[in-house]
Amino acid sequence: MYPHFGEARLNPSIYGRKAMKTETTETEIRNLVDSWLKAVLDGNMDAIVSHYAPDILAFDAVSQLQFKGVDAYRQHWEACLALCPGPMIFEIHDLSIVAGNDVAFCHALNRCGGTGENGEEKVGWMRMTACYRRLNGQWKIVHEHFSAPFDIESGRALLDLTP
Repeated sequence: MYPHFGEARLNPSIYGRKAMKTETTETEIRNLVDSWLKAVLDGNMDAIVSHYAPDILAFDAVSQLQFKGVDAYRQHWEACLALCPGPMIFEIHDLSIVAGNDVAFCHALNRCGGTGENGEEKVGWMRMTACYRRLNGQWKIVHEHFSAPFDIESGRALLDLTP
C-alpha cells in the first residue's frame, strides 16, 4: 500500500499530500507519546489510561502474560507505580514511529525504575512497542508491549543490558 514508505517520510514530494499527512500523523503520535510519558512520570493514573482504548490488549514484562481491557491494565499500572522506590525513572530512547491514516505503531527502548532512599538508581532496560488506532477521530493505544530479553539457561531477565 505504501511503496517506499521510508522515502515518503523523508521526501514529501514523492507522494505529495499523502506523505505530508503521514508526517503530520507521525507528529500527532509523537505528541501522544510525550503526553503519555508525562502522565507516567507524574503518576497521573487518569492521564495514563486516557491514552488507551477500552479494549486494549497489553503484554507487560511484569506479573501476568496479558492484560485485557483498560480496567485490568489500570490496576497493573497502579501496582507497578507503587513498586517504584523514590523518584521514578522512566525514559524513552530511540523512538521510531510509522503512521498511516488510521493505524500507527512506535517502538523504543525504555529505561525504567526508581531511586532508592540512599540515592542509588535501581533501573533496567526494556523494549516497548505501542500500536495506535484512530477510533472515533482520536488516536488510542490498542496494544502495548513491554519486554526484556532473558538468559535462556537461567531464565533470568537481562535488565542490565544497555543500548
